Amino acid sequence: MIDLHCHLLPNVDDGAKNIDESIALARAAYSSGITHVVCTPHIHEGYFDNNIDGIKQAHQLFTEALRSENIPLQSHFAAEVRISPSILKLVVSERLPFLGYLNSKPVLLLELPHSHIPPGTEQVINWLKSQGVVPMIAHPERNRDILANYGKASWLRGKGVLFQLTAGAITGTFGEKVRHCATRLLSDGFADVIATDAHNLHKRPPELKQAFEILQQQYSLDKAKELCIERPMEIAGCWFE
Repeated sequence: MIDLHCHLLPNVDDGAKNIDESIALARAAYSSGITHVVCTPHIHEGYFDNNIDGIKQAHQLFTEALRSENIPLQSHFAAEVRISPSILKLVVSERLPFLGYLNSKPVLLLELPHSHIPPGTEQVINWLKSQGVVPMIAHPERNRDILANYGKASWLRGKGVLFQLTAGAITGTFGEKVRHCATRLLSDGFADVIATDAHNLHKRPPELKQAFEILQQQYSLDKAKELCIERPMEIAGCWFE
């Protein structure tokens, strides 16, 4: 399986606090059947002021540790970018790392606040698309606006974005309301990728295997493969050739 959203890099955000935690997460991910990851630390102005250079350095430290610990997890880096006006200048200056490419267009993992869909979201999405960038919305099933009004998920989807659902939402880790929303998004064909959004081993572990099994049982093996293997590799395969 291929995980396109995880916080395994050490000491860059609210994920792994140090390289030991990074390695523990990596070992758990690989043991569960995840063979490739794209590490996506937050870029959130004023909270996690990461940039492409710092992320690249943290990723190099991570991959060196993987080699020394003999963990054959294939890894690349991108970012989970909080929606804000600053995205515009970062895209223009080529200072954002992308998840990969879909139909030759770069894919950006875009994070909304958990609390709401902020004013200006449509304008940012339209601008990104005008620049040839494909926005992928991270964990829409956990956004409170969408939880309160499912029509907002349909509205967002109509703007031409991709949706990345969290494995833990499917397994029930985030509660029944979130699980129900994730199930509805799946049933409506709104899910493009399932990823772990793993932060730690205690509350936010890599649960892709469990989600894969639920998808296989409730939908089909083909659907599970599509969301956990095939489309993620279609997007990120360029990093692993």
